[in-house]
Amino acid sequence: MPDVEMKPADKKDDKKDEKKDDKKKEEEPPKPPPTPVQEIKFNVVLIERAVATLEPRFAHRVLRTLTTLRKRLDETVLRNAVEEVFVKDTPTKQSLLSWLPDAPAPVEAMEVDSAAPAASKTPAAPAPAAEPVPEVDMYLRLLMMHFFETTPATYAKALDLAHQTVEKMQALNRRSMDPIAAKVWFALERAYELGAELADARPLFLAAQRTASLRHDDETQASLINRLLRSYLHYSLYDQADKLVSKTTFPASAGNPQFARYHYYLGRIKAVQLNYSAAHANLQQAIRRAPAATLAPGFYQAVHKLFVVVELLMGDIPDRGLFRHPVLEKALTAYFDIVKAVRTGSLSQFQTTLAQHAPQFAADRTHTLVARLRQNVIKTGIRRLSLSYSRIALRDICVKLHLDSEEDAEYIVGKAIRDGVMDGTIVHARGWMECGAPKGGYGAAVADVFGRRIGYCLELHNQSVKAMRYPLNAHRKELAAAEGAREREKELAKEIQEGDLDDEDMGGEF
Repeated sequence: MPDVEMKPADKKDDKKDEKKDDKKKEEEPPKPPPTPVQEIKFNVVLIERAVATLEPRFAHRVLRTLTTLRKRLDETVLRNAVEEVFVKDTPTKQSLLSWLPDAPAPVEAMEVDSAAPAASKTPAAPAPAAEPVPEVDMYLRLLMMHFFETTPATYAKALDLAHQTVEKMQALNRRSMDPIAAKVWFALERAYELGAELADARPLFLAAQRTASLRHDDETQASLINRLLRSYLHYSLYDQADKLVSKTTFPASAGNPQFARYHYYLGRIKAVQLNYSAAHANLQQAIRRAPAATLAPGFYQAVHKLFVVVELLMGDIPDRGLFRHPVLEKALTAYFDIVKAVRTGSLSQFQTTLAQHAPQFAADRTHTLVARLRQNVIKTGIRRLSLSYSRIALRDICVKLHLDSEEDAEYIVGKAIRDGVMDGTIVHARGWMECGAPKGGYGAAVADVFGRRIGYCLELHNQSVKAMRYPLNAHRKELAAAEGAREREKELAKEIQEGDLDDEDMGGEF
């Protein structure tokens, strides 16, 4: 009788153990998030690693947590962080603590015997051997500046701390401090803006921008260019902002947040200069490079407000789904009413909407651009009338579009005909407008558009061919295969001549 191999029973036990481990993992509660002090200490370790290894990516990793961390700061957190990071009493530690109020007196607690053994089980954190690097000092100062900028009573303290931090940062002149320096300049600009003294910071920003350009400090240079553009646009100095853009080159290695701000400022400048196509392109880049809507809702809303107005000025109607976005739905209510007025071509509805939402447009600094939409509304109304009537009196156009006089109607209709908005003629002697027949699908204009589309497709094909990449030495394999095929053909021809192949080898009825 043959032997029968028995299956090992360990596999079942292993499966049971795995199921038990999975249940234990599911039953274990999630770990609580780190406290602000623990997060600051962890960021200090990353900053010291960035300085020791000359890797700025660790510093960028720290700065990415700045947005969420500064919302959890208070005086106690900052004081405890300074006390735990700077173990020894040094001048740097005393300087940092001098900006914070004195700690309250500790409350005497009752001694409990049962708590002593539990406390002895927790290992004590090892004390650092030396004082932290200067970058840690700048990081803690940056946190203090953001905390002071949250309360109007501490705006002056934030400005004084920012000035002292900038002076100390410029005196140290360390390249490993560049990522933090860019954030320090932003905090300084914010302190000036909250104190309504943004114009006073402009000479300081210009001098720092020249220094950063000479040192090839791309991060600080990108931040300072945005600070200057914000200062110019805050006071409606569009010509000076345009000169700054033409005289400087924005660093290509800057991060996406800086690029998003730069394209937004460019879009505002181009829109005021009537260059709507360039403004539309810049605003699209700002939307693409901006952080997620939930992370930066204010910037996301500001860009889309200007984007909607520019798209209307270009003669297009924004997508209706844009106004249903959860972050934009409430912020774009006034702009949605303007879109409806422009789409219907009702001048009275446009004037009513503009007067109703004038305070919001003034606060968003888009009132001037929205007022320019009056001509677009009139053009839309005239186009609708030209499609509805073959002949209409100029007085009827005044009544329907709520214009002041027939002379204004004649001027506006003539301009619309010249711009190609509609096809028709004005009969001045009889006081009416004769509308032309609707254009068909053929003609010189259609052929021109079709030719431009074909040219675009051909250019796209040529660029795609130029961008193709081929593996190295791939042609050698093809040459080897071709040489092998030739050798086989020569051998086959030689065997045919010598008569070595029979009918079966030749393929049957060859």
